[in-house]
Amino acid sequence: MNRDTNNDFIEIDVLRLLRALWHRAWIIVLVALLFGSVSYYNAKKSYVPMYRATALLYVNSGSLSVGSTSISLSEMSTSANLVSRYMIVMKSRTTLNQVIARAGLSYSYGSLSGMITASQVENTEFFNITATSRDPEEAALIANTMAEVLPARVEDIMEGSTVKVVDYAVVPFGSTGANTTSRAARGMLIGFVLASAVIILLELFDEQIKDENYLIQTYNLPMLAEIPDLASSGKGKKYYKSYYAYGYGSHSYASQYESAAERKKS
Repeated sequence: MNRDTNNDFIEIDVLRLLRALWHRAWIIVLVALLFGSVSYYNAKKSYVPMYRATALLYVNSGSLSVGSTSISLSEMSTSANLVSRYMIVMKSRTTLNQVIARAGLSYSYGSLSGMITASQVENTEFFNITATSRDPEEAALIANTMAEVLPARVEDIMEGSTVKVVDYAVVPFGSTGANTTSRAARGMLIGFVLASAVIILLELFDEQIKDENYLIQTYNLPMLAEIPDLASSGKGKKYYKSYYAYGYGSHSYASQYESAAERKKS
């Protein structure tokens, strides 16, 4: 992060941030795995098996007579458009209360509404009624009761339109799978983002002088001299080793010099 003292703006070195992320990639991976593991464990721990039962129904608009091909296609189009209206009737309070009374359920109509969904089959005049419950037999009971109640409700409200049951729901054998994979993936993504954000913030607010480029780019100061690193590779390293090999830079030599200086003073 470079500051321009004249124009009061901050210049961010993107390559520097990318290098910081790359050098600390192991931290990002570790945090992402940690968040993903915690999310997976919580999903498994809080998982409650749910069962879904589905009934298939057919919508027919009796206002059109079956004759030529064009009339039949028009009827099919009208029936398909009526599916969304029938779904509204299915979710009405009166319909749900009738299902509760006939099936002998103890739910409120609001709770039952959240347990029932409807979906049109590929833009046709067929649609599914799906009931979800912790009890597989109850799920089938709710779906089949709605399939019996809905046709009468539709005929009372929309004259000339009928709904017929194609397939009744059967008791499901398997429960819906726990959504552990997606939750673990979301946890890993959150961990990745948080770790990357922390590393970027630490890099942006890091004011330590690392090299001459930092001084030039940050403060626009010229470099007059540079102290070589004697411990680095190359000729300087060889000199550094020989300097200590002969004892000039050792701690023992310095101690002997100090002791001699003290004896001279005494």
